[in-house]
Amino acid sequence: MAHLNTHPIYDPAKTYDDNFDNGPFGAFANPVRFVNDGEPRHSFLGFPIYEPFGIPAGPLLNGRYVSAALTKGFDVVVYKTQRTKRFNVNAFPNVLYVDVPGDLTLEKASQPLHGQTTPPADQANLTITNSFGNPSRGPEFWVPDLKDTLQSEGKGQLIISSVVGTIREDASQADYYADFAHAAELAASTGVKAVEINLSCPNVAGEGILCYTPSAVEDIADRVKRAIGDTPLIVKLGYFSKEQDSLLRAVVSNLAPYAAALSVINTIPAPVVDEHGNQALPGQGRLSSGMCGASIKWAGLDLVNRLSELRNKRGYSYEIIGVGGVMTPDDYQEYRMAGADVVQSATGAMWDPELAAKIKRS
Repeated sequence: MAHLNTHPIYDPAKTYDDNFDNGPFGAFANPVRFVNDGEPRHSFLGFPIYEPFGIPAGPLLNGRYVSAALTKGFDVVVYKTQRTKRFNVNAFPNVLYVDVPGDLTLEKASQPLHGQTTPPADQANLTITNSFGNPSRGPEFWVPDLKDTLQSEGKGQLIISSVVGTIREDASQADYYADFAHAAELAASTGVKAVEINLSCPNVAGEGILCYTPSAVEDIADRVKRAIGDTPLIVKLGYFSKEQDSLLRAVVSNLAPYAAALSVINTIPAPVVDEHGNQALPGQGRLSSGMCGASIKWAGLDLVNRLSELRNKRGYSYEIIGVGGVMTPDDYQEYRMAGADVVQSATGAMWDPELAAKIKRS
């Protein structure tokens, strides 16, 4: 049994701003670097990579977090999703532990789950819900911070910038989609080698999950690609059920001319309640939030398998980033066997700063 590290990179007991200003915490704050041997043996988006493993958008709040992850041997990392304007975080708390026996099936996710502040003893059973709402301190902070952070990108490593559009009062749908392109253009201006657009976040009331609307996906991807030119575009998608397979094919078809890579999955949304059956996370629109961790691995693996089969069948050229429930080196290998070109871990990496080193040594 792998015991849970009590000092994760992001401390759920602290506010987002406290984590942002004073983190990372735990062993990630230790500057001892993992040293890669020899030359990079892999590639992603045409860039040499030591190990196609890293951390997706979410836990790496700013440049200090990104640099800490690179130091610990996570070679493909994503700077947390940013916006073209300052945007406040959802009310505290933002992370709760969720008791999910086995897989979080879609049927289970349709029923209320119990959120709590007490973690499980065993990391193999770790599932959390996170509900931040894609906060941002605005481009006046993140653009120069990201540009400075690129200096910590070592040989065989890759920093990706994640962005999202913001709905503004009285703005049109076209304005909203154009804001994705503006955010991506700001990211590309830093010199980052790849830009990811988040079309799958379930934690922002009012903005919705865009990846299930093929026309929106195509419009945004077209605008973004024209804005960033030759910079590779990555698109973050949510889970598509087997019943949504035709929808998945339509979305992928619309993305194929624009996306160099698809990142799947984000989270599985579910309602979360406290011990009294009341909404656990305060605020309007926060009964349901995204689930991460061991219990969603089945969904990530399923979608990677299906995207890999679709790529082979249709001759698409996109690469695949597999995300969801990667807690151990064995989980990493499962994703690679399923067809993932890169594998990323959020929850597992947050609580295990040695996860990348373990994968490389295995």
